[in-house]
Order: sequence, then C-alpha cells, then structure tokens
Amino acid sequence: MSVLRDLRDRAAARPAHIVMSEGSDPRIVAGAVAAVQQGIARITLVGSRDEVAAALVAAGHPNNPAISIQDPETSELAAGFAATFFELRKHKGLTLDDAEAQVRDPLIFAALMVREGHADGTVGGAVATTSDTVRAALQVIGKAKDAPLVSSFFLMVLPENHPSGKEAMIFSDSGLVIDPTSEELAAIAVASAGSCQQLLNTEPHVALLSFSTMGSARHARVDKVTDAAALLKANHPEIKADGELQFDAAFVPEVGTSKAPESTVAGSANVMIFPNLDAGNIGYKIAQRVGGCEAIGPILQGLAKPANDLSRGCVAQDVTNMIAVSVLQAQTDA
Repeated sequence: MSVLRDLRDRAAARPAHIVMSEGSDPRIVAGAVAAVQQGIARITLVGSRDEVAAALVAAGHPNNPAISIQDPETSELAAGFAATFFELRKHKGLTLDDAEAQVRDPLIFAALMVREGHADGTVGGAVATTSDTVRAALQVIGKAKDAPLVSSFFLMVLPENHPSGKEAMIFSDSGLVIDPTSEELAAIAVASAGSCQQLLNTEPHVALLSFSTMGSARHARVDKVTDAAALLKANHPEIKADGELQFDAAFVPEVGTSKAPESTVAGSANVMIFPNLDAGNIGYKIAQRVGGCEAIGPILQGLAKPANDLSRGCVAQDVTNMIAVSVLQAQTDA
C-alpha cells in the first residue's frame, strides 16, 4: 500500500534505534530483520541470549551487525537500570531488591533502555497484554512534559482503490482512555492531529464524532462532544476541526454537505475522534474486519519518548510497520 511504503521510506531516510521487548518471538525477529533490511532501524532484541540467538538462526540471520541482543539477566546495564527504576518507583513502596528483580522483566528493561538513551523507542505487545505494555511505558518513560495525558490511536489504512479515494485515517482513542472528559477529548484531538501530520505527512481534518450531527439530537453525551469541540476551536484555531458529527457526515462528502453544510471538515475528515473507548474500539475493529482496513496500533501519543503496542495477533509485517512508526516518532522527538 502506498501509504505504508511512504511511511517506511520516510523512516529509512533517518533510521533510529528501536528496542524490541519480546526478542525471541519469531514474528518479532522476522519483522525486525525486515526493518533492518529496508534500512528503517537498528534493532536490539531483549530476552534470553540463547533463545534470541536461536530465533535469529531459525530466521536465517544469526550475525546481522544491525541487530544486537540484550539479556536482562546478564546485561551490564541491569545494575544501573535497577537504581534508576528504584528512584522512579520508591514513592510507591518499591525496594531496591524489588527494583533489581523487576528490571529483569523485558518490558521494563526495554523501556529503561529508551529512558536512559540507549535506544530511541521501544515496541512490544506481541506476547504481553496491552495493559502490561502500556504500564511499563507509563512507569518508566512517562508522559511528555507538554502533554495533558497519554492516549492512543490506530492508523487505519484503507484498501487500495477505495471508493472514497482516501488512503488512511487516524482513529482515536481506540485503545487506552476509557471515558474521556470534554477537556481530555479536546487534548486527544490535538495529539491526534499532530500524529496525523507526523505519520501521514498531510494536514489533519479533525472530526469529533457522536450519534448526533450539529444539534440533530440532544443528550449529555452529545454535550460532552460539543464542549470538546468548542475547547479545541478556542485553544487551537490553527487546527481544522468540527463536531459534533456522525461518522457518515465526517467521511462522505455528499452526506457532510447535506448534514453539516457550514462545516470545514465534514466529508473530508482524516482524524476521527471517538467519544469513548467503547465506540473507538468497536469502530476500528468493524473497519478492520468488515471494511478491510489495515489497523496499525495501538500507537501511543503523549509519552516523553516512543513506546508502542502490538496486537497479540500480529504478523511480521505488522511488526515492521510499527517499527517504522516508532522511528518517525523518534525523528520528531529528536
């Protein structure tokens, strides 16, 4: 798909160092090898040295100079990481002994590599749950200083030659924030607009979604969306955004013209902001399973440095794509 080729090409223009917390998983190894072969990234695989080495042999790439291994059980970095993690978590009652044990967790170890500058970003979640993957990122890497909150999105790549003529969209939040307030919804919209510009290299047109379009229904849930839209327009007039909009009014030009003729984004939206996680999660899975979209994510936004999650049902190509996403995020952070 042209969008994914462009994403990978832009990542390869300025490769970064990405650490993979599940380094012995065959999908991770295959996706990492492909990323290295495409010039997207230098890779560190975290895990048992023997198991990761065996996985590289099985993949036919035992001695690739762009792929290194870090074993938390034997790494010379572990002692320093334990001291750092202890300082980060001692206010929660963590002891130094606990810290020394927990940094052996590959998710924690990989996140510490990013925090301490040994890597530019991390990717996990092919084996670990989203909650464990995100928790490690939040505890170790933390929220960016200027971010009101950490949220997530899916990069939705439409099938080639889709009748809409569109190639890709951002769906947010579809993986993390369960029931955002109006203020949080506005903040998610701002972050998602930035992610659209960053990954798709195009101007964001942001639609705050609802079951109502421009007052067609009255309800407190609609009010939350309209309040968020008002906050967004007041605080970020440079972002093209509107709401409340039903999905068809946001996506289909003819419906947008009919339902919201005064809107600047109706019918042209490429950033869809869902009112809660129920809608966002259901929406992306319908688009993926019924609509044939490729769903890349959940991609995290609002962290101090890149850390991203994979689906446990991912394949090697998903891993390569997520590495490319993480590289592009690292390019912006650099």
